[in-house]
Parts: sequence; C-alpha cells; structure tokens
Amino acid sequence: MSQVKIQYEAYPYPHRDPADEARRLVTGSPSHPLEIDHFLFGGRRDWAQPLRVLVAGGGTGDGLIQLAQMMAQLGRPADITYVDLSAASRRIAEARAQARGLKGIRFITGSLLDAPDWGPFDYIDCCGVLHHLPDPAAGFSALHAALAPEAAERGGGLGFMVYAPYGRAGVYPLQAAFGALFQGLAPEARLKAAKALVADLPAGHPFVGNPNLGDHKDSDAGFYDLLLHSQDRAFDVSDLLEVLDVSGWALSGFTMPALYDLSRIAPVPEHLDAAQQMAVAEQLRGTIKTHVAYAVPKGASRGLADGRSQALVPHLKGVQAAPLAQAIARGQKPKLNSGGIDAVLSLPKDAAPLIAAIDGRRNLTGIAQTARMDPIRMGTLWPKVHRELGDWGLLLYAAALG
Repeated sequence: MSQVKIQYEAYPYPHRDPADEARRLVTGSPSHPLEIDHFLFGGRRDWAQPLRVLVAGGGTGDGLIQLAQMMAQLGRPADITYVDLSAASRRIAEARAQARGLKGIRFITGSLLDAPDWGPFDYIDCCGVLHHLPDPAAGFSALHAALAPEAAERGGGLGFMVYAPYGRAGVYPLQAAFGALFQGLAPEARLKAAKALVADLPAGHPFVGNPNLGDHKDSDAGFYDLLLHSQDRAFDVSDLLEVLDVSGWALSGFTMPALYDLSRIAPVPEHLDAAQQMAVAEQLRGTIKTHVAYAVPKGASRGLADGRSQALVPHLKGVQAAPLAQAIARGQKPKLNSGGIDAVLSLPKDAAPLIAAIDGRRNLTGIAQTARMDPIRMGTLWPKVHRELGDWGLLLYAAALG
C-alpha cells in the first residue's frame, strides 16, 4: 500500500462529520454550477440536458456534495461518478450524500488514472489531487482522455485546484525533514512527533511566519496533509501552463483573475506576454497558496464567457445585488479580502442601476432596459462592471438556472 493511501485511510481529508450536513453546505471553487457554465460552456449551457460529472480524487466529498446538492436544488439532471483511492474517505463522502438524500451518484474506490474507463464526462472536478501524483502530467492526461469527445465544440472541461509555491512558504522544508526523520513510523506516531517539533519551531522559521496557512490548526487530518504528506509538489503559473499544455489542456481562466493581473500591481512592460505577466504577478503577490482554475481541451471553440454578447445572463456569486448597488450608488468602495489580498471594488455611481438589475434571469439586453440605459452608455459602463466584479469571481455568465 502506498504512503499516500495509508495517509488517507488513517486521516481522511478534509476532516468532515456527516452529521454536519444537517446544518451547513460547504461551498467553494471549483464545481459551482455558475462557474462551470461560465468557464467551460461560454455561459450558454442547456441545463435541461444531464451533466455527466466525474469527481476525481473526491476525498471526503466537498466538491461532490456541493455540486450534487446544487443540481438537486435547481432541479437539474446530473449523473455523477465519484472516485478516490481511500475507502475511508469514500465512506465519509457516501455518508454525507446519504444524509442529504442525494441520488444519482456512483461511488468507486480506485485511481483517477483509470478515469477513461468510466467516462465520457462533460465536467471533471479534480480538487487538491493532481499535485499528489508521482506524475501529475499523467493525471492531467488521464482526465483529458475521460472527457466527452464533443466537449471541444459544445463545451465542457476540467475544474481543478493545485498547490502554488509562494503562499506555502515553509511547508516543503518541513515535509522533507519529517519524511527523513519519521521513515517507517505509523501515521499516528508521525503525527505526534511532528506536532511536538512544530510547537518548538523558532519564531523566524518561514512556516511560523506564514499567515496564509491554517490547516495544521484545524484538525489532525489537516496537519498531516499539510506537513506530513509523502508526495506533494507545488506549481507556479509557468509550471501549471506547461503541464496543461503537454497533457492536452488549455487554461480557460483562474476563478479570481485579479490575483494574476499584473496591471493591478505595476506598469506592464511591452516585452511580457500574457503568461509571463501572470507569472510575475504571482511572484509579486507572494501569497497565492493554491491555483483554482478551469481548463478546456486545446483548440476548444467554447470556453470562458467574456460578456461581449448581449444575450448572456450575468449572475452574482458571493454578493447580493441590492446592497452592492446601494453602496456603489453612495460612492462607496466595498472592501474584499481574498487569499490574503485586501482590495476594494471601484465602480462609478452610474453603474449602480446595472448591478441592481442583475437577477440571474435577465440577459444583458434586459438589464440595460431595466436600468433605462441606452446602448452607448451600457457599452461604456458594462465593461467596467464586468472587469471589477468578474475579475474577483463575483460576476459569472450562465444560462438562467432558477
């Protein structure tokens, strides 16, 4: 049995109690239906058609439960396959689904490298897994092979999270040290010994001084996953783009493009292309600990919705239209905090009626009509709304779901 499998049998991650399903739904990115449509279907998916989903390396089930629950609440059909190498993690995910009465989920204990055997799929979720494979490129390639052949034309793709290096400062020296010190020890003994050493780390150690990290404080599973993992690598932007390319994928977009927008940090030299700009932005931010993004097959004709078509339906995610519109109308600049980055939303007062009209049903033409705004004024203001809200993951284009 591999060390990775031994770890997740002993400490399923993240730590979840199925009894908690009665009081809250864990949400996030990737695998929110709005994001899936926005990043992979050009904001035009026909949600009356079943969504064939693979949750690859689903762990204790956060991505699975979020997507299955939201699709059930929306009354939209979905056929979902969950796979994970850990039987202990699978049992927790199954119990969470049972606690919610979720149906139409196939549970498999196995490797995501066998994903093509279970497909094809319209959407693949792979969150926090690929960086734990001996050969991450092989994992990306296996998932690409599991995607429906028609995805390149009709839409579909991958939602994923992989670790990023700079926001995880201090983690990898400790992983290496603990791997050498505790070779041959059982997981429980490793955990006990590592906790004792971490408690005595000097104040100047990069890990102690890193405010971006907190898993080790949340649970034993979180501590083990962060500091005792036997197989863990991080991808900077350049590494990530390379592995996507060699495995047949193309980046559709990061869920928070503002974090990778060099123009928000410094003047952009002409000699830097788009990929180099994102790489430099990541280096200057210094706090990004995960890359959360969507990818489509290379050469796909449909992917990220860009807000240029008046037929698109915008949705707000994580904010409510009325309070945000009221704040903008008063000239306020609402504050955001994401990934250790403090930012403000800066929009002209005239944009408030447009924001107030966003209800997840009206398309852009309908929003302009509701706001009583002529096409010229709409054409001037909407790109500002699109950039300021969209770049922080607050504005997404998707077919009307409600």
